[in-house]
Amino acid sequence: MESELTLTLADEGATVAAGETLGRACLATGLQGGLTLFLHGQLGAGKTTFCRGVLRAFGHRGAVKSPTYTLVEPYDFPRADGGPQRVFHFDLYRLGDAEELEFMGVRDYFALQSLSLVEWPERGAGVLPEPDLEFELAVLDSGRQLHAVAHSPAGDAVLSAVRTLLT
Repeated sequence: MESELTLTLADEGATVAAGETLGRACLATGLQGGLTLFLHGQLGAGKTTFCRGVLRAFGHRGAVKSPTYTLVEPYDFPRADGGPQRVFHFDLYRLGDAEELEFMGVRDYFALQSLSLVEWPERGAGVLPEPDLEFELAVLDSGRQLHAVAHSPAGDAVLSAVRTLLT
């Protein structure tokens, strides 16, 4: 089932635009069961920039900071049915031990109808749920390469929606 997608991103604007496309695809597929996305890449690869694009698709217009010290930044958006659409942006770079996530009640964040964007997920190994989608951002000479792999039917549906939006 693992479908994949690779994109070459020319610059920061293209990285934000790719995130927006992903965000629109997430919204189009409904997020009924929730969705967990892991973002891998070296420092400066564009993980937070990509997340800014995702959040823009949901309607966020302010700054998007990396929650390096707080570990998670919550965002609430209105859904069509009037309820909240929650997006959680995690940055686990400074996490000392995955067990710290248990103390902050991390399992409560991965609820139905929420989108969780997790930077540096390897630091939460053993505590975090399995991802629906994994993204690897790599620095190229003049831009970035984004490689996405779906690990669930929900992740596959989102990648399919991304392909449709890109055509």
